[in-house]
Amino acid sequence: MALFAEFYVPTEAFALHETLETEADAVVEIERVAATEELITPYFRVSGVDLGAFESAAADDPSVQGLTRIDRFQETTLYRADLIQDVDAIVYAYTSADATILEASAQHERWELRMRFPDGDALSQFSTYCEDQEIPFELTRLYDRANPQSRTKFGVTAKQHEALLTAWKRGYFSSPEVTLEDVASEMDITPQALSNRLRRGYESLIEHTIAVTPPDEGD
Repeated sequence: MALFAEFYVPTEAFALHETLETEADAVVEIERVAATEELITPYFRVSGVDLGAFESAAADDPSVQGLTRIDRFQETTLYRADLIQDVDAIVYAYTSADATILEASAQHERWELRMRFPDGDALSQFSTYCEDQEIPFELTRLYDRANPQSRTKFGVTAKQHEALLTAWKRGYFSSPEVTLEDVASEMDITPQALSNRLRRGYESLIEHTIAVTPPDEGD
């Protein structure tokens, strides 16, 4: 049975440590990961930073190679790069355990990861490897799809749910006096990170509600 794990790791244990240390305001969100036997290539969005400075820092970062700008959006820029499979890093551990990265985001000092493991043995292998290599990680949530209580409703992740609910409780959607900065401050994240979570939360809600259940013609 597949298991899903959410945890934090320091940036030096995964990727772009030197880049995020230099460009502390950068927010990185992995969209998907393409993996072969030889290469691991994440596609990720970057926001909150000067792109020239980010690309210059990434060019000197030993954890990635072949950084390529794919597309530019209003607030974010899409990149792809190849990850270096350092034996002392999470990226090597997760490939050895045949796991899959479902979601990942980072800013400055840490990555937040959500991964799928094929079974409990794979998760145990991953955990043992990290301990043996002294790779620090903080597990925050572990669940399986067989448990209805563990499912995220309407496709919204835990972080997106927190962002949407906090913004709603603060009156962000109903009062012009409540700003994005106010909500971000309460959550202890940057306004750009909050904006990205809200945007992706909106997309998930629309995809799993409005898009699949259109209103009656008489409404």
